[in-house]
Amino acid sequence: MVVERSLLALLCAELRERGRQIVFTNGCFDLLHLGHLRYLEQARRLGDVLVVGVNTDASVRRLKGALRPLRPQEERAALVAALKPVDFVTLFDEDTPEALIAQLRPDTLVKGGDYLPEQIAGADLVRSWGGKVVVIPYVEGYSTSSLVQDILRRHGLG
Repeated sequence: MVVERSLLALLCAELRERGRQIVFTNGCFDLLHLGHLRYLEQARRLGDVLVVGVNTDASVRRLKGALRPLRPQEERAALVAALKPVDFVTLFDEDTPEALIAQLRPDTLVKGGDYLPEQIAGADLVRSWGGKVVVIPYVEGYSTSSLVQDILRRHGLG
């Protein structure tokens, strides 16, 4: 379910009061692929509730360049929310999810293996309230950039 972030903060507080372990991860999720699904499945196993922050279109453009995102934020958020491992999705417009993490206060922060622990935005925050930071191994051969390059190459454009 896609939820506005202030409402999601209230939901997370209520879930935490009931003893539920909240796992948070984030990303652009531009052209959803098998690597995303496997990553989210692994993240979900780390707690009771999986919350995903999806970058807005403006945020993706700042991070990835003028040609991205390939799909609009509402579509990307809806697709991620439809995946079985995901409980809640919210959009964030900042370049990093640090403010969102501070608002949601997850028990576990997860990122993919293409990040080093010291590069993970919000890691210090999560550790400050006793939470864990987990790096899930990168699923080789799956990335939106490589998928786009493969499509272009197959059509003689790359």
